[in-house]
Amino acid sequence: MPKAARKKAKDPEGRMPLTEHLRELRNRLAISVLAVVVITIVALFFAKSIMNFITEPLPQCIELEDADPAGTRCATLTQAGLTSPFATYIKVSLMVGFVLASPVWLYQAWGFMAPGLHKNEKKYTRAVVAVGVPLFLFGAYFAYWLLPRAIPVLLSFSADGAENLVSVDDILDITVRMAVAFGFAFELPLVLVMLNFGGVVSGKRMLGWWRGMVVGIAIFAAAITPTDLMSMIALQVPVTGLYFLATGIALLNDYRRRRNDPEAQLGDDEASDLDLTPSSIDGPEDIGRPGRGGYDDAT
Repeated sequence: MPKAARKKAKDPEGRMPLTEHLRELRNRLAISVLAVVVITIVALFFAKSIMNFITEPLPQCIELEDADPAGTRCATLTQAGLTSPFATYIKVSLMVGFVLASPVWLYQAWGFMAPGLHKNEKKYTRAVVAVGVPLFLFGAYFAYWLLPRAIPVLLSFSADGAENLVSVDDILDITVRMAVAFGFAFELPLVLVMLNFGGVVSGKRMLGWWRGMVVGIAIFAAAITPTDLMSMIALQVPVTGLYFLATGIALLNDYRRRRNDPEAQLGDDEASDLDLTPSSIDGPEDIGRPGRGGYDDAT
């Protein structure tokens, strides 16, 4: 019999042996890595322009010597060692490759998990990819917008007469760290909405968390942003607004669910309606046992 004829039919529920799961995981990882590598190679040709874009928020002393007679704090951009420029090229290209290849590896991750999901869960997963990527990119862009306003504040703590030497790696690290932190912070409303759509938490309970959420967002903003107050407020305000937006969406979803099924969204301290109307009890049943009057006891 030909090999194609002996191939097993695909399970409609996505069930397969462990070896098949591992083989599929290997193939999807290979596709994801290949996409990152290809984009990284292409990004190598533009790495210098990308580095100039990343280091642009740093006020460099060479640029401010004639333009700023007031003496605003500045820094000198450095790269130490012969191999440092090349290593930075590779690091920047890998970062760009990982970010631009995100649609590929997100799709591969979804394709690996999708066979084990129900139809409505697959729909929610597509929504996560469709909404999560723009939210993350918007948060990353917001971090880049904030850096030119935060870096001068950090440089203002320098000692009088000190010369600030800032390496390209330092600028790259702080840019990536803030972009990732802001990107994940902007994912908060999506996570809350998905928990609500999955029936894990209700909109009423999310609204009851508002005091703790506002304080928690403020603490997170203070920890992740530079030391100035304006940077903290610039992160706290939009993330808090997104939290209340997610709460509103959850409340609307709960209302829609209750309208379709009144018992679908009961609170933890609520019980479904029970019919407690007393009903009449029938008399004893005649089981037809001779000699005892037809009743089921000896009396």
